[in-house]
Amino acid sequence: MWIIFAVLSAFFAGVTTILAKIGIKNVNSNLATALRTIVVAFFAWIMVLVVGSYHTLGEIEVRNLIFLILSGMATGCSWLCYFKALKMGDVNKVVPIDKSSTILTILLAGIFLQETITPIKAVCICLIAVGTYLMIESKVAPSESKSQKGWRIYAALAAVFASLTAILGKVGITNIESNLGTAIRTVVVLVMAWLIVFMQGLHKEIKQVDKKSWTFILLSGLATGLAWLCYYYALQNGLVSVVVPVDKLSVLVVIVFGRVFLKERLKKRAVMGLVLIVVGTLCLLV
Repeated sequence: MWIIFAVLSAFFAGVTTILAKIGIKNVNSNLATALRTIVVAFFAWIMVLVVGSYHTLGEIEVRNLIFLILSGMATGCSWLCYFKALKMGDVNKVVPIDKSSTILTILLAGIFLQETITPIKAVCICLIAVGTYLMIESKVAPSESKSQKGWRIYAALAAVFASLTAILGKVGITNIESNLGTAIRTVVVLVMAWLIVFMQGLHKEIKQVDKKSWTFILLSGLATGLAWLCYYYALQNGLVSVVVPVDKLSVLVVIVFGRVFLKERLKKRAVMGLVLIVVGTLCLLV
């Protein structure tokens, strides 16, 4: 079952990226992240009420709470960097760099969670690494302005924080109902996102958000909530080194939807890279 939830997480994560890309077109990325997080938090706590896991709030150990908070902070940093990069660059360029967190996560899982890196898994890591390299646009496009060139740095930072999120989250939700763990982490992200909004004075721009942006931001928040619930259920019940790569297959959804709705095309080199990533990920399930 956890593999199925990992696949569903990948689908909803891909949908999130496309909806968010459209939603943040005319909105500051940090403000959009904060608005999305309200939807995610609301949805997450509704699920907690539905499954009744709120009764176990008082039973959470301090160690678990600390790791959930740290995971939430890492998630907040990852989101802020990711959506900043998404606003500045093309989806097809940003997503592969962000998804490179798969490699770092597998390595960290082997170090800190004692998940064995078998020869087959090592080969899969190499395939994913080469595929990611091929998908990343190494040359700066002449049409990119100075303000647009920084998306690579933000995308790389998003990948690093995403890796930390998975490792810290895995430890944090040990012996905790996954929906409750997700809801607690979401509160941390919510507080963090809105602190940044108020520090930057972006709350004054809320009235300027148009209806179209509101619609796509809210829908992306709903998709994120679904992705998170599926992801942390899979993470709690499965291997981090398998769940994370499967979740990162959201790149397929992003590429397809990006072509349909954003008219973004892949070059032959990027297509080859995508094939290697998919093959490497699927081999991890063997």
